[in-house]
Amino acid sequence: MTSRIQGLYAITDPALTPDALLLPAAEAALHGGARLLQYRDKTATADQRRRRASQLRALCHQYDASFIVNDDPALAADVQADGVHIGQSDAEIALARQLLGPDRIIGVTCHSDLALARKAIAAGADYVAFGRFFASHTKPLAPPAEVSTLQSACQAFHVPVVAIGGVNADNAPQLIEAGAAAVAVIHALFGHSDPAEIEAAARQLSALF
Repeated sequence: MTSRIQGLYAITDPALTPDALLLPAAEAALHGGARLLQYRDKTATADQRRRRASQLRALCHQYDASFIVNDDPALAADVQADGVHIGQSDAEIALARQLLGPDRIIGVTCHSDLALARKAIAAGADYVAFGRFFASHTKPLAPPAEVSTLQSACQAFHVPVVAIGGVNADNAPQLIEAGAAAVAVIHALFGHSDPAEIEAAARQLSALF
């Protein structure tokens, strides 16, 4: 299961990929080599989110990529997603595992906190995410993380470590060199409105692994 956490990890953003663009943009990223796709949308209605998540899951499986739902274990279970990405509390991890079962992926945000990551792994997280490492369009006020922290995490933990936050083709190599199993990318992919440009950006990032 954790072997699937590797390579380019694309994350959607409703501000960049509104409804009409969501599927073409996601498919462009997958066609360009994204190995994971996370559906992140806190603004749509429950019905809209269920429909979009179901469509994205089917699309991901066409490309043998893993489909992850952001911050909604119930939705992930409902659409039979490959996993969910959640916050840091033990209760959230326990609920996600209860809803999804033993074979689905649970990822946890840890910012730059090694102790938090250790606690999440002990609670059952399958991967931990650190960041932001660079200036982020999506979360400009997120606390910064150091590449040295990423390196320490990769050396200390037996689960994959994902790097996020302002990642692009120019700065991703230093994160991969530090040991990141995957780099999570939003704006450097979906900041492009043309699917051909999204695919090209995905290919450039995927080629780094």
